[in-house]
Amino acid sequence: MPDRTLPPKPQPPEKPLPQDCCESGCDPCVFDQYAEELDTYHQRLANWKKAARGNTR
Repeated sequence: MPDRTLPPKPQPPEKPLPQDCCESGCDPCVFDQYAEELDTYHQRLANWKKAARGNTR
């Protein structure tokens, strides 16, 4: 029986569509922002999975 409730599972960021980029060299580009959000998502997901494994003991 779990000893604590897990927070909701992290959800991946929404991937920008090709037309979301204006191709004018923005800094940061929507694709750069997406890459950063994706890295953060993977870190949060790994932490969530670790907590889920520890929560089943």
